Amino acid sequence: MIEEEKKTFGSFGKSFQESLAKLILEDSRFASQIGEVLDMNFFELRYLQDFVTKIYSYRKEYTTHPNRDTFESILKNESSPSNPAVKKQVRDFYVRMVSGNAGDVDEEYVKLNSLDFCRKQKLQEAMLQSVGLMQNSSFDEISKIINDALKLGLSADFGYDFIEDFEKRYQLASRNPISTGWDEIDKILRGGLGTSELGVVIAPTGVGKSMVLAHLGAKAILAGKNVVHYTLELQDVSVGNRYDSCITGIRLNELYQRKDEVLEEIRLIPGKLLIKEYPTKSATTQTLRNHLDKLRQRDIDIDMVIVDYGDILKPISFSKEKRNDLETIYEELRAIAQEYECPVWTASQTNRSGINAEVITMESISEAYSKCFVADFIFSVSRTVTDKMNNTGRIFIAKNRNGIDGAVYPIFMDAANVDIKVLPPIHIAPDDERMSGIQNQYKKFRDAEKQKKERSE
Repeated sequence: MIEEEKKTFGSFGKSFQESLAKLILEDSRFASQIGEVLDMNFFELRYLQDFVTKIYSYRKEYTTHPNRDTFESILKNESSPSNPAVKKQVRDFYVRMVSGNAGDVDEEYVKLNSLDFCRKQKLQEAMLQSVGLMQNSSFDEISKIINDALKLGLSADFGYDFIEDFEKRYQLASRNPISTGWDEIDKILRGGLGTSELGVVIAPTGVGKSMVLAHLGAKAILAGKNVVHYTLELQDVSVGNRYDSCITGIRLNELYQRKDEVLEEIRLIPGKLLIKEYPTKSATTQTLRNHLDKLRQRDIDIDMVIVDYGDILKPISFSKEKRNDLETIYEELRAIAQEYECPVWTASQTNRSGINAEVITMESISEAYSKCFVADFIFSVSRTVTDKMNNTGRIFIAKNRNGIDGAVYPIFMDAANVDIKVLPPIHIAPDDERMSGIQNQYKKFRDAEKQKKERSE
């Protein structure tokens, strides 16, 4: 005879159970998946049983998942004759959950272990039921009961059905691009960098990668977007000063004397900017994910993420080759763009060959050339000593999945007040050495990309 185990999450602890209840409210897909195998009595704590029951009762009645506003309304207007003490515990738990003081166990750990526990309980129930059927030799029925139990709790996402989902292929997909603030670049980007896309700025040290990223962030918040700017090199206040200068046009060395003017102008900005500083090589892409998750839990919308810069993030796991670590970091940044459905901008350092180059191609990208493969848009910024004296420079479009690339744009760049303007593209004669170098490196990149694709197939 099969012995029945104690059917509760008690061995996982209170924090695990609170994290599970929180996930069921905030992740509708997971709620659907675990709902097939979840018994409310698995929760040891009565207030969590009541909390989760309310979620599934709403789903059953309205055939949709409640959002936070709806759930708050359910709690406020509840008229059921349940225990007043339990009611208070449910509301207290919800307040703690919203404030981030409840349910802090790793999400993936909770999902995997709760599903595993629930599915085993369902399988055990099926096996106990099968024992009685064996006396009547109902093998087909036994087989069905066991197979049905094994199917419960599996992911409902089987992928894109080529026939059933035919219409999806012909719907106009919206990239929701966010403008770069440069009309010339927006033209070739079809409005700007779009949802789930990764943009990379390539430049040597001292040219102004961080200022370019500040410009991109400033134009986004001026357009009413919410931007999260991670800095791993500069202090958060220094980054903030660059935004102040870019938005107001006041020179960096005059900000302190004119701070009242700055405050008066930035108060009118429709978007929101959050600057988060991490020491160099201390933060991983998982660190960024954890921070973004906390913002989401507080109902802060994330429209754009800026990472200054990707090369100095810490790898989640180290390999023997630095170039492999860098490639993985950029793949994970692209994954963040997809997961949080927003554009991600970052920057990459060039090697020594890019320091005095008039036009910087992807040959000059530092360490990991292969990190270019995952990016959707790459442009380089080159400024010689003469350019810095004259506030000039050049942008080269190295890669663009949404339009033309290989173009060179002259720029005006005044580092004193983070003023960057892109001018109409220039034509470089075919016999010009610069053009020859660009074409050769561009061909080299395309060939390498083609080879990678062939290897994957």
